[in-house]
Amino acid sequence: MKNVQIALKDVHKAFGNKIVLNGVNLTVQKGESIVIIGGSGTGKSVMLKCILELLKPDKGEIKFNGQQIGMLFQGGALFDSLSVWENVSFAALQQKGMTREKAKKIAIEKLAEVGLKPDVADAYPADLSGGMKKRVGLARAIAMNPDTLFFDEPTTGLDPSMSDVINDLIVRCVKKLGATALTITHDMTSARKIADKIAMLYDGKIIWMGTVAELDKTNNPYVRQFVAGSSKGPIHMEVKAEE
Repeated sequence: MKNVQIALKDVHKAFGNKIVLNGVNLTVQKGESIVIIGGSGTGKSVMLKCILELLKPDKGEIKFNGQQIGMLFQGGALFDSLSVWENVSFAALQQKGMTREKAKKIAIEKLAEVGLKPDVADAYPADLSGGMKKRVGLARAIAMNPDTLFFDEPTTGLDPSMSDVINDLIVRCVKKLGATALTITHDMTSARKIADKIAMLYDGKIIWMGTVAELDKTNNPYVRQFVAGSSKGPIHMEVKAEE
């Protein structure tokens, strides 16, 4: 376990009669970027919440060896009442001895790392486009120089061009920090660009894991169908009939 940052062993989680995680096994090495793919409702977010201790698994074991984490939320999750720089430095401002002047300086440095100019610092979330909000969210995620980064659907709601910008920024920031990264997404373009390895979550379990090159060669019918975005294959989507 010396070089392992995150490990899940036989993790189960259900909500009433609905089984979401049904024996998840996953190992993430230090400095590795792992992307978890899978359709909506397959349990990706639940798995992430279990790792972050926002949810308690019903069964199984989770080990996390990181010291400091950063998180980019799906919707940005910026505080509307705070300025951009206050959002970026939210954690720093909680530290004893951290002045607002120093915190703002740190925020402006992090905003620069994600391609935003200093004048954005005094703006508010309502003034920003979707792409800018994602950048601010990423700046906040890296503000404390974390050793582990979590990305929840980082390109959702963005056009293809801006999605590519965010993907490039994520790769750059992760490499600069030398951080371990765990991303959940259904965006295959994003997964291919961000990942060292890709794992597919289906029916409550990790059913396949490999590199991007291995992804293109796999004979796993579930993975092939998902990557192709096809309705034909072993993955059956439930469609509610009109009444």
